[in-house]
Amino acid sequence: MIRGAGSFLRELLEEMAGEAVLTVVACLVVGGLALGFVWGWERSPLVTGGVGGALLVFLGYGGWELLRPAKPGWRGRLAGAAATTFAVAAVFIAYAWSCNCS
Repeated sequence: MIRGAGSFLRELLEEMAGEAVLTVVACLVVGGLALGFVWGWERSPLVTGGVGGALLVFLGYGGWELLRPAKPGWRGRLAGAAATTFAVAAVFIAYAWSCNCS
């Protein structure tokens, strides 16, 4: 009985610590992206807008590749990289949503 409670508490604490670390990392990434955008906008708004637009297109392509109906065959490296980037961005957005960065 005691061992079961101890392992439950250990697992609960590990989960809470993992969630906290992921939330902090997500908040730091959001803050870094915001600072990078502001710094880039001060240097060259055209290049910053172009890079931001290209990143949004890449994320959109990754979401489309990840959520489209599966076809038989092999997907290319770019499709895999875009889908992975979209998935990581979605997880970061989900965790950064709970951080009070604004």
